[in-house]
Amino acid sequence: MNYKKLIFFICIWVCPLSHAQSTPTQNPIPNKAQLAWQQAELGAVFHYDLHVFDNKKYRQTGKSGNRVNPVLNHQIFNPEQLDTDQWIRAIKKAGFKFAIITATHETGFALYPSRVNPYSVKTLEWKDGKGDIVKDFVNSCRKYGIQPGIYVGIRWNSFFGVHDFKVNGTGEFQKKRQAYYNQMVEGMVKELCTQYGPLFEIWFDGGASHPDLGAPDVLPIVKKYQPNCLFYHNNQLAEARWGGSESGTVPYTCWATFPTPYSHSGDTTADHINLLKHGDPNGKYWMPAMSDAPLRGYNGRHEWFWEPGDEEHIFPLKDLMKMYYRSVGHNSTLIMGLTPDPRGLLPNADVKRLEEWGKAIRKTFLNPIASTSGMGDQILLPLKSPKTIKNIVIQEQIAKGQRVRAYSIHALRKGKWTIITQGQSIGHKRIHKIDPIEVEALKLQISEKILPPIIENFSVY
Repeated sequence: MNYKKLIFFICIWVCPLSHAQSTPTQNPIPNKAQLAWQQAELGAVFHYDLHVFDNKKYRQTGKSGNRVNPVLNHQIFNPEQLDTDQWIRAIKKAGFKFAIITATHETGFALYPSRVNPYSVKTLEWKDGKGDIVKDFVNSCRKYGIQPGIYVGIRWNSFFGVHDFKVNGTGEFQKKRQAYYNQMVEGMVKELCTQYGPLFEIWFDGGASHPDLGAPDVLPIVKKYQPNCLFYHNNQLAEARWGGSESGTVPYTCWATFPTPYSHSGDTTADHINLLKHGDPNGKYWMPAMSDAPLRGYNGRHEWFWEPGDEEHIFPLKDLMKMYYRSVGHNSTLIMGLTPDPRGLLPNADVKRLEEWGKAIRKTFLNPIASTSGMGDQILLPLKSPKTIKNIVIQEQIAKGQRVRAYSIHALRKGKWTIITQGQSIGHKRIHKIDPIEVEALKLQISEKILPPIIENFSVY
């Protein structure tokens, strides 16, 4: 590595790259997009691509294989019963608040008729090249009150021979092909930002790198045309962060703040993965954690895309409830991976499990025994009569920041106060699942904080 390159990479490591849209503060607070994203709590990402139609096991071809081996015949894409309304109705019943569609994934094939990307649905025999799954998806989201988002895969593209943002080749030949690819990607991002109305989130899988590293310059386009959209993510900015695994969970504690305005930018060291999982209570940037997992990820499987004979790997309901407690209940937004089948429908088994999950969440948390809110170091929650409780929910008013650093919850039993649980991070939501216990009242005692605590919700179930 020459001297100039060494200095550049040191700068990346030491300080934020240019054009980051965040300002460090001692008490970071979310912007409007981040606040809405955290309050949504549950979202879905729908994975759809050419290899859904090849009738092969996804792992049989190999995930990395899809990144380097072009699909031989893209005309296999033929969802004859496509019904995006059915997709969105299923997540609506589960209580999800937003949904994201893979406009492009690792094959490079675009699910909308791009003017700048020749490898898209407009070249299909399906619907005589007039289909637009992104448009159908966004319209269905708006029809059912779900916030729409778009996932753009640019790090890998087997059709154009792109791996880790770099087009294959050498010398002048590679430079010209790289310039073409970058221009195409920037054009696609502009199309997606301008043709489908306001978007809730734009997700660049694997990040979007940085123009100084030779990658497309996507951040200014998103900020210009979708200023209220959550940006996730590149080496300049991450308005949310990956929670360090694809288990659908984050460990406790999980803080909504981070030491840099960009999240991981390819850093997969153990220390940095730990930072992604936990955040940094002293971080000067607001960057809440995302927990993600595919619904078909049970018992050793991990399938983001539909494949034949895989229904037994749909997570059982009890596992999904554990996931909910360990994501939403740990101050993280949970995004579940769903995948339509070759018909263009979400499989019946998946739809059924989502409905069961939504019912279980509502049964557990829809009707609290008692609720309150307040400011200060101590908040009392009296009950009208002794009740057996199983769950306690605490929420800070995160629009004012994450202020609490340590707390305990006390129960009044037969006239005596005893500590039943305690913690550090609250943030948007902290759920304590406890052994059933009969109590007469509860008390939230905050022992450490950086500013006066503002508790938006203190409820018992």
